[in-house]
Amino acid sequence: MTEVKSGDTVHIHYTGTLTDGTVFDSSEGRDPLKFEVGSGQIIPGLDTAMPGMTVGEKKTVEVPADQAYGQVDPNARQQVPREGIPADIPLDPGTQLQVQTENGQVLPVTVLEVTEEHVTLDANHALAGKDLKFDIELVAIA
Repeated sequence: MTEVKSGDTVHIHYTGTLTDGTVFDSSEGRDPLKFEVGSGQIIPGLDTAMPGMTVGEKKTVEVPADQAYGQVDPNARQQVPREGIPADIPLDPGTQLQVQTENGQVLPVTVLEVTEEHVTLDANHALAGKDLKFDIELVAIA
């Protein structure tokens, strides 16, 4: 059987869970995830697990935070003056917002904390600092 190698385009079904078993993403009920192995299109820890797999093979891959979305970067958290945010913007902790940087880039952020003076926003990926586990099945090599 043909084994996956770097540069191959693969189709996988997956379920991603946190170490406590909480599912954070799955391809169940959707088309398989398609990507080129070794291209950096997916997190490194999952990408490096692909070579050597054959169509129909299933496996569980444990991915440490450093090979997933990285560690939490305290510099990605910022306090902004409360009066600088329009009153119609919801600011409940956990709310996902988008901000525009000085160079025009749109950046997703999460509201961490709100006081009368400041709003603390976090630009870290929601899965930063977390070890992940993926149950994967190789569906096809294109």
